[in-house]
Amino acid sequence: MAKRTARAAPPDLTIETEEELPRKSRMERMLDVVERVGNRVPHPVVIFVMLIGILIVLSHVFYLFGAAAAFQTIDPETEELVDNTVAAQSLLTADGFRFMFTGVVDNFMSFTAVGVIIVAMLGVGVAEEAGLVRALIHKLVLVAPRKLMTYILVFIGILSSIAADAGYLVLIPLAAAAFLSLGRHPLAGLAASFAGVAAVFSVNILIKPLDGILTGITNDAIHILDPSRSIELTANFWFSVASVILLTVVVSLITEKIVEPRLGEYTGERPPAVSDDEGMSAEESRGLRYATWAILATLAVFALLTLLPGAPLRNPETGSILADSPFMNGLIVFVTILFLAAGWAYGFGAGTMRSAVDAINAMEKAIRGLAGLIFLLFVISQFLAFFTYTNLATLAAVSLGDLLEGAGLNALTLLIGFVFVVAILDLIMTGAIPKWAIFAPVFVPLLMRLNVDPEAVLAAYRVGDSPVNAISPLNAYFALIVSFAMKYDPKAGVGTVIALMLPYVVVLFVVWTLLLAVWHLAGLPWGL
Repeated sequence: MAKRTARAAPPDLTIETEEELPRKSRMERMLDVVERVGNRVPHPVVIFVMLIGILIVLSHVFYLFGAAAAFQTIDPETEELVDNTVAAQSLLTADGFRFMFTGVVDNFMSFTAVGVIIVAMLGVGVAEEAGLVRALIHKLVLVAPRKLMTYILVFIGILSSIAADAGYLVLIPLAAAAFLSLGRHPLAGLAASFAGVAAVFSVNILIKPLDGILTGITNDAIHILDPSRSIELTANFWFSVASVILLTVVVSLITEKIVEPRLGEYTGERPPAVSDDEGMSAEESRGLRYATWAILATLAVFALLTLLPGAPLRNPETGSILADSPFMNGLIVFVTILFLAAGWAYGFGAGTMRSAVDAINAMEKAIRGLAGLIFLLFVISQFLAFFTYTNLATLAAVSLGDLLEGAGLNALTLLIGFVFVVAILDLIMTGAIPKWAIFAPVFVPLLMRLNVDPEAVLAAYRVGDSPVNAISPLNAYFALIVSFAMKYDPKAGVGTVIALMLPYVVVLFVVWTLLLAVWHLAGLPWGL
């Protein structure tokens, strides 16, 4: 009898264990599969080397078949309509071999993401090593309601597009650290912030440099059909404001209802917990006070260099601060100087940095941590340069545009179809300006003939161009996000990030497209 009792115990224990473990939903199991499959693929460097090999073969196949396309595009610099004819270029011809061999260094040096990341990390590295980042998180915990933390970080992420790439480099790691300090999973914070920065990139409640370029291209497309009509820089203002508010809520709910429950409790190494019950230490308070003075002093210097008439950081020809000005073109330098000054001042006030050598050591440490990422970006830069050389992305864009144009759809269906085409192409052509330069001369006049406002076409482009940014490996900062994730989960890979971001991409795409359709059907004003 004793033996039978002993044998009966394990099944009981198994049943109790199964009852204690919550069953995963179908969606969670699907995302787990996506993560496992994605993480089983080779190292990202190997993936892009393989893609280069595939691209070389495909370029020659399309070249042999004589793939070509004729289309009109708008030159963003001259704002003139230009007739273009492109043909597939093979990387296996003599010219192709010469391009691959002689362009390696230029391809890497012209890949702006590399320089942006290195320059930004100089300032961020000092701020992090000095303890400024942790102090800011502590302060945020003290002043912000915990229930609103996700919403605050997502909203700031969406607004960060005004500062170009700063959101990727500063806000995303900060959000992960903030979640960790609150006892939440850091990858949930990373995902929420990444969704705000990348998947809602094209809208803002503020006017940003990209708006000026997109508006200019749109006006040139309008003039093909109606030379007397133009739209303003604020043509999508109301739609953008509504999008920011709605998508802040949507992204936050996805984080708290889908992403965070799937991740479960974080079991990795945790820093000392930051409690909203404990105040700032004397050292932290003094450091933050010094950092505030440093920030104000930096802002005052840049105000003198930018705001005064004829200031050196204004556009020397137009006097503009936003449109093609030295200030906006060098915005990442401004962000770096701001973090460098604030970080060093905080370190001096809090006693965590005693000399300039400490700041230099912090910068060196930050750059050393980028070694693997820089090598990956080197390989990615070659792939993107080769891809551009073959003209395959342009051929795909023109072919998809022609297919949709000839489908004979009504205005609303065509508008939604346009969103889908832009989203599909965004997987291989992530730049917002090149795609719009190709699509605007086709779809703006086409939809205007169907009594659709050009503002609506531009809004549709914004919807299609954003969500897929969060899962496209060709996003210049996707590899950086993977490296951020590996800080908290050494086993994280491409699959981890894609599985994290896929719920955002799907839900945002559906919700945002529905908002676009409702806005169009209701005849609401698109902007000012």
